[in-house]
Amino acid sequence: MDCVKSTRRYGKVDESQDLALKKKKRKRLISVAAISVVILIAIIIASVVSVVIHNRKHHSPNPTPSLIPELTPAASLRTVCSVTHYPTSCFSSISKIPSSNTTDPEILFRLSLKVVVNELASISDLPKKLSDSTNDQRIKSAISVCVDLMEDAIDRVNDTVSAMEIGDGNKILNASKIDDLKTWLSAALTDYETCFDALDEFSVNKTDSTTATTINLKSAMRNSIEFTSNSLAIVAKVLSMLSDFGIPIHRRRLLNSDSVNSDPDWVSLGVRRLLQVKNLTPNVTVAADGSGDVKTVNEAVARVPSKGKLRYVIYVKEGVYVENVVMDKSKWNVMIYGDGKEKTIISGNKSNADGIPTFKTATFAIQGQGFIMKDIGIINTAGAANHQAVAFRSGSDLSVYYQCSFDGYQNTLYPHSNRQFYRECDITGTVDFIFGNAAVVFQRCNIQPRQPLPNQVNTITAQGKTDSNQNTGISIQRCTISAANGNVTAPTYFGRPWKEFSTTVIMQSEVGSIVRAAGWLSWVLGTDPPSSILYGEYKNSGSGSGLNQRIKWAGYKPILSDAEARRFTVATFIRGGDWLPATGVQYQPT
Repeated sequence: MDCVKSTRRYGKVDESQDLALKKKKRKRLISVAAISVVILIAIIIASVVSVVIHNRKHHSPNPTPSLIPELTPAASLRTVCSVTHYPTSCFSSISKIPSSNTTDPEILFRLSLKVVVNELASISDLPKKLSDSTNDQRIKSAISVCVDLMEDAIDRVNDTVSAMEIGDGNKILNASKIDDLKTWLSAALTDYETCFDALDEFSVNKTDSTTATTINLKSAMRNSIEFTSNSLAIVAKVLSMLSDFGIPIHRRRLLNSDSVNSDPDWVSLGVRRLLQVKNLTPNVTVAADGSGDVKTVNEAVARVPSKGKLRYVIYVKEGVYVENVVMDKSKWNVMIYGDGKEKTIISGNKSNADGIPTFKTATFAIQGQGFIMKDIGIINTAGAANHQAVAFRSGSDLSVYYQCSFDGYQNTLYPHSNRQFYRECDITGTVDFIFGNAAVVFQRCNIQPRQPLPNQVNTITAQGKTDSNQNTGISIQRCTISAANGNVTAPTYFGRPWKEFSTTVIMQSEVGSIVRAAGWLSWVLGTDPPSSILYGEYKNSGSGSGLNQRIKWAGYKPILSDAEARRFTVATFIRGGDWLPATGVQYQPT
């Protein structure tokens, strides 16, 4: 079908190589899964024993020999590395560091981060060199995406390093901090993958030089991917287990940070219930008619301070603003609001058909943390014929989108990475029109497939999880899925698995007859996706919610259990109780 032809190049490698790689990875994952429980129990026991033996040796006046041998540093490192996807590179990279002579899993995790930082630093100037070596403007544009994303990845890893610094003794590895660490390392892996996606987009009619450029950059980044994946696995499989079991690290008592009355650190910025405040006083007002402080959104964005600790508020008056807005990773804690999603419109028309990487086609793009948007409509008017054309892209951690609209055709909304929450928003599109690798929950949104090009089919989602330890996925909860304008004849599906660990659930939603009985579509027609995906449905209603004729994939669960569904709620999936109350956005935790 045309839709498959038009999108396959985005994020897709040679099929024979891809299938062989997936088969190899699945075998390895099965092996890891089979021993992971035993290994983790051993780590926990060994950690406790090591602490007990240490205390006996150093604090008892008459040390008593232990019947259990103390875990050696080498054995400890091998045990920790055994839970990763790349145990050989994990052990070899960390063991080279002199301070790796320890049995403490937290110290070993810190050293794994040091390995990532050093590796990223060693290749930081390579993209520019490769860009200078080619005259292909499309490849230069793709490499520029890689430059931006590598900088973002470095920031995410540095955030992880900073979070592990021990200061006043109160910074502990609780569930909230573990989730932060997993989120930022997941985002770094997503950055690498998106770089590769950008390079692969222009795979048609490549010259020898562009092929060499792409191969060189991918090869150079291989270690970064493996090392970051290793760090993520250690957090997800070792540190989180120690935290769950309440085992103190560095012999500090774990505190309960999950109280509903406790506030996360960033709430102290003075941000409380912003979305419920009427007559909010903005820092800058945008008005096309000249009645505000500036006439364009970009002028307002230019006034936002770098890494601001206080909330910076931009008000955009009613009107249509034809411009492309990019708020980079230095724009922290920004709130932008308008006069309504049908009154305040930001409109652009960039598309992949113009030779622009999909990542850079967004009408509005935000990277900085803590972003809030309310009562604004974002449109990409490139149309169906121009294929990939993003209306809105977000890599903002702890971000909220309330009563907004996102309108386009293919690839309308791009929740790229980190934790995001959308409430009472309208989302319209055709092919893969909600795609990315964020941990994102859509609640009480109107999701509206529209009529695509002739011979195309609609796929609502295309989720991009590439590592089993990433805490990412798409959760569509208590939403309404119906045809835009009530007139769509094209076959329409919930989505298709874009990457090997693609994760998407449809929960407690009203599903119209527009959704075909099969429910879901394969990325490669005629080929079932790998069993490593997780696609599921839970207590949906409506004429399109019937399960009798659904696909029979190994990774698909037509009926999620209550416990499985709970994993994808606001409270659990994005830990909304820790940060959403401060914004004032309405939400249902479960």
